[in-house]
Amino acid sequence: MNVRVLAWRVLRAHHATPIRLAEAVAERARLSGRDRRLLLTLVGIELRRRGTLNTLVRHFSRGQADTAVGAHIALGLIQAFLLDRIPDHAVVAESVRACRITLGERHGRTVEIALKAALGSRMRGHTNDLRRDLPLRDVAFANAIFHDPKEHPLLWAEEALSMPVPLVKRWLRRYGEETAFTLARGALEEPDLSVRVVQGERDAVMTELASVGLGARLGEHARIVLVPHRQSTQLLRVPAFREGRITIQGETALRAAELVDARPGERILDLCAAPGGKTAVLAAAGVHVVARDVDEKRVARITNTLERLQLQSNVTLSVGRGTEGLEPASFDAVLVDAPCSNTGVLGKRPAARWRFSNASQTELGAIQTALLADGARCVRPGGRLVYSTCSIEPEENQRRVKAFLESHPEFTLEAELDALPQTRQPRGPMDGGYAARLRRA
Repeated sequence: MNVRVLAWRVLRAHHATPIRLAEAVAERARLSGRDRRLLLTLVGIELRRRGTLNTLVRHFSRGQADTAVGAHIALGLIQAFLLDRIPDHAVVAESVRACRITLGERHGRTVEIALKAALGSRMRGHTNDLRRDLPLRDVAFANAIFHDPKEHPLLWAEEALSMPVPLVKRWLRRYGEETAFTLARGALEEPDLSVRVVQGERDAVMTELASVGLGARLGEHARIVLVPHRQSTQLLRVPAFREGRITIQGETALRAAELVDARPGERILDLCAAPGGKTAVLAAAGVHVVARDVDEKRVARITNTLERLQLQSNVTLSVGRGTEGLEPASFDAVLVDAPCSNTGVLGKRPAARWRFSNASQTELGAIQTALLADGARCVRPGGRLVYSTCSIEPEENQRRVKAFLESHPEFTLEAELDALPQTRQPRGPMDGGYAARLRRA
């Protein structure tokens, strides 16, 4: 099966979660490990670099490529400029071949001309001209490709850093240029895997992972180690993962679960619980958890997590929306891990940046408000309500909590966590996100 054709079809499907679609396609096509990695890499890089790729396609095709042909050119550009092991002649030949298979002979010529023009413009090294340099790659172009960042910072960020204007605009206003562009650059790369040590000592786990060739290093949190993302498939096969002694979980997500302050014997409700990482943290504390999500597929993901970690006996699984059918004021604590814009984890969820809009924020806000009110209904007097997101947008976080407190005076803010994503810190990456613990009077 032609991997480039499969990648093109995944991207042309306009799926909500292209990476998951690519994984399903790889499974159905029974791709070898090498071809599967190439497929996922092509799709992942297209999502992270879409703004840049669209700019390059327009420039080197001279506006002659429609979106279908442009997708083939973009996949060729990924191989030529963002991967290191594919020779130029193979990039052109395989891209043209894939285009001819899907769109016909004449469109293959458009792909060939555009890719040869791009390769002819490629220069090794940086020029210190941000209109020509390709961020995070030792590559530049012979002529200016991107807008001047001094004159048009929003357009430059969308073209060179592939961060949509609506997000960059709000980050510039909130954080200033240096931090805004740092956040955008960080989302260009797939972060290393954050792995929580569930059983045993962290040093022993590090030694075990090293013995099977995994390059683990210490994270900031006492239970976190970090594994290179390129070794993710290998990690899933090691005994420590299969036996439930380690699990994949970000540090910010772990801290949000710990903010619940679960105590043995308590009864805790976990809303929006899939895939079950926070549920597992709560269950391991000796509490009984009611883990709820909206459909059977999402609840099945929780089941898989709990079975691997051998924690299913502490958890009751529930399918439903909000707290429908649950008894009011019957839980010691409620965790609302709300659907959000994912702007704190754009490196891991690259497609989320292209879904961000004022309309999506309004829709998410309504969901978050409803979930907070639902969760509050089930908190007993004196109990806790924890609200968390993997967003860094204030209207989803601090402002959402403030609005809730104004309409629910029986609750008070007790503790808050707020983190920006940090992809290049020595003990990182660290996901961005937010969590707040509220206490009912």
